[in-house]
Amino acid sequence: MASEIDTIRDWVIKGKRKEAVEAARSALAAGIDPGVIMKDGLIAAMSIVGQKFSSGEFFLPHMMIAARAMTEVVDVIKPLLVGEAAAKKGKAVVGTVAGDFHDIGKNIVKMMMEGAGYEVVDLGVDVAVDKFVEAVRSEEPDFLLMSALITLTMESTRRTIDALNAAGLRGGVKVGVGGAPLTQKFADEIGADFYGADAYECVLACNRLVH
Repeated sequence: MASEIDTIRDWVIKGKRKEAVEAARSALAAGIDPGVIMKDGLIAAMSIVGQKFSSGEFFLPHMMIAARAMTEVVDVIKPLLVGEAAAKKGKAVVGTVAGDFHDIGKNIVKMMMEGAGYEVVDLGVDVAVDKFVEAVRSEEPDFLLMSALITLTMESTRRTIDALNAAGLRGGVKVGVGGAPLTQKFADEIGADFYGADAYECVLACNRLVH
């Protein structure tokens, strides 16, 4: 079994979608539990990719193609996941803040969160403050993850947290922020629960806080 899982993990790390899917189908045909494929193959692969990205060994394109390979394998095994393996760790609402149309970072966060076992509601880009607030009210997520890639849109994260406070919703959701111009100091200043320097750090923070 270990060799099949290792093969899936290696193909995902390399971003080889077709090969990863074929390896996953072979593993399923051999009777390997899809939950094991998810945990020891996909989640483990993206953890390695995240570490390589954080260390500078991998760059953004590497992370993107690995995440896409992971997503395609998830599509294959998802219908077969049952019981504990299908149970979600939690739910996250994600979006790029108002005035900002960058979506690459947000999309990687979404794919890595899904690969780590979270349900993700993607609001897209240029998300207004009231849309974030309404999503928190209606979806009741564990996390609200906001991305801002340009300095001019950073303040939208602050306004969203202020609006959640005003609506009485802030206590029920953990807020994470990330993006090129943001820092831990800024996250602390606006009252966010955490700052993620990259998608991998975001997933780690959610895993730490979900319980």
